[in-house]
Amino acid sequence: MGVGALLQLIRWKNLLIIIATQAVIKWAFFPSFGVSEALSTINFILLILATTLIAAGGYVINDIEDHGIDQINRPDKALIGSKISEKWAFNFYIALNVLGVAIGFYVAYAIDKANFAALFVLVSVLLYFYATSLKKVLLAGNFLVALLTAFVVLIVGVFDLAPVAHPANQDLQLQVMGLLLHYAVFAFVLNFIREIVKDIIDINGDKNFGVNSLPIAIGRERSTMVVFALGVFTLTAVLYYGYSNFLYSELMLAYFFIALGAPLLLFCIKSWSADSREDYRFLSLLLKITMVLGLVSLLIYPYK
Repeated sequence: MGVGALLQLIRWKNLLIIIATQAVIKWAFFPSFGVSEALSTINFILLILATTLIAAGGYVINDIEDHGIDQINRPDKALIGSKISEKWAFNFYIALNVLGVAIGFYVAYAIDKANFAALFVLVSVLLYFYATSLKKVLLAGNFLVALLTAFVVLIVGVFDLAPVAHPANQDLQLQVMGLLLHYAVFAFVLNFIREIVKDIIDINGDKNFGVNSLPIAIGRERSTMVVFALGVFTLTAVLYYGYSNFLYSELMLAYFFIALGAPLLLFCIKSWSADSREDYRFLSLLLKITMVLGLVSLLIYPYK
């Protein structure tokens, strides 16, 4: 087993996006508002590490459970059973989760919020049930993955802002948490659409393994129209949000209309006529690019 296979197993590119998202929130977004923060630099790095380890564990258990499907959908990229043994992968999954949850417990105790530690256990359990059963239930797996993606955004506010909220700064803390919630909803919607697109790509393998995805339930063409409709809804919502919140800032308004509006518009155009696996892969890539560009918008808040 090489380093390349291990990095592919844990989806290192996705983990980098998680790390970048939380780092930008902590070190760029929060300082632009001057909010009080609970996490020291060390404890925040540990929070990122805990989140990343548990996410990596989720990818590993998902690959273990999907190794049969992957042999059909993407045989050239299947790792379990070829480059990595299932036993080694499962032990690696256990190690990632134990370490991630342990670090999460430490961070929760460090900010005197021991009950927050339950969040790490909950996420770990949900990722396991997603991989082993929920992903086979119509839209349940899509919803859960999108929800956990939004959680990556919100957990920074939960651990960094909530513990130091008090009457003197409560209004500002709530305002910033509200904005963070908006970004979490944005991440949720984009990931929910992307999960449906991925289901369309994987329809052949899913059929053979009892997965009841939306494309299997209503057909690929109808699912594509659902994706198109959700894309139009998201584009409209993003443009309306930018117009209603950033009329005072030419920079932020231009960013929302150009950097976020343009790829979403292209997504809508392409999804209307999508037909091949390559078309759907391009749609998935567009959504990932839009998510990254949404993250970048947090960097320009200080200059709004």
